[in-house]
Amino acid sequence: MENFSQRILDNLTSAVLLLDRDLRLTYVNPAAEMLFALSARQATGLRIAELLSKDAEFVQGLRDAVDSGHPHTVRERALKLPGGRQVTVDCTVNPVIEPGLPPALLVEMIHVDRHLRIAREEQLIAQHQATRALIRGLAHEIKNPLGGLRGAAQLLERELPNETLREYTEVIIAEADRLRNLLNRMLGPNTLPRREPVNLHHLMERVRKVVEAEKSTGVTVIRDYDPSIPDLNADPDQLIQALLNIVRNALQAVGEKGKITLRSRVQRRFTIGHRLYRLVARVDVIDNGPGVPAELRENLFYPMVTGRPDGTGLGLTIAQSLVNQHDGLIECESRPGRTCFTFLLPFDEPESERTDG
Repeated sequence: MENFSQRILDNLTSAVLLLDRDLRLTYVNPAAEMLFALSARQATGLRIAELLSKDAEFVQGLRDAVDSGHPHTVRERALKLPGGRQVTVDCTVNPVIEPGLPPALLVEMIHVDRHLRIAREEQLIAQHQATRALIRGLAHEIKNPLGGLRGAAQLLERELPNETLREYTEVIIAEADRLRNLLNRMLGPNTLPRREPVNLHHLMERVRKVVEAEKSTGVTVIRDYDPSIPDLNADPDQLIQALLNIVRNALQAVGEKGKITLRSRVQRRFTIGHRLYRLVARVDVIDNGPGVPAELRENLFYPMVTGRPDGTGLGLTIAQSLVNQHDGLIECESRPGRTCFTFLLPFDEPESERTDG
């Protein structure tokens, strides 16, 4: 029975820790070893305060549970782990009080970052689809009267006897054309991608060379490529445009001096939204600029959202549309000193539809 119980603990996906009264680790299961990147042998005997030295509030909560004998649960708690890692967990703390034995503490942690990421991706996809539907409806309603306005101005121009009065009709025609072009840009790409086998690093190098010609001498572009990435079935022009929009944003963010990193990796058995893919290409564009303003982060991929006075707010929307047409997604994480835009591009058809990652 004891061996059976041990096998159950070993196969749990949630991390299980047993602490003594002094909050020393007496047991960790394999899931806890993976969470803390520490073997059971290394962990046994460690004080939890040593493992979570940057999270005094959480450790104090464990001490209170030992002293009071009351269990508690914490949802979506961000833990700062050794090595600068941060994870989000749901944590249940249960005091263990047995007659004749010293008090102990059973801690169960469920790693919820994956579930939060899936929920965020589904929200991004739904947000983008709703935005495109709204824009298409508005564009249809605006383009028809706009075309009539432009045609009327052209007819009026032919009838005007005074040449100087034609300046006014030219302004009407030019503004109508500008509004039509703006609507077309807001609608994004209107052609399906022409897919072909492409080397992702060739596309990244094309973008890097363009940016190298545009950047200041104080800006460094770093390449961190995974040479094992296979060819991707994609439209090279569309992906170059999407990547260029993001990298140019990074260039503007760092200004005259800074660092931009182009990084490629492969993710295996990875979900995008609710779809599970066997293999996904991940491209990160990382800059050390001031970060995306907090008030813009939630609506970053909406059209006309920009933090620059001279920006149109369409670059990110168009990039997201282009990547969505490849069944992929662009995500963003930002804080002062580090902004990372992540392209997720599947290599093949999804294995299944699922929401649990």
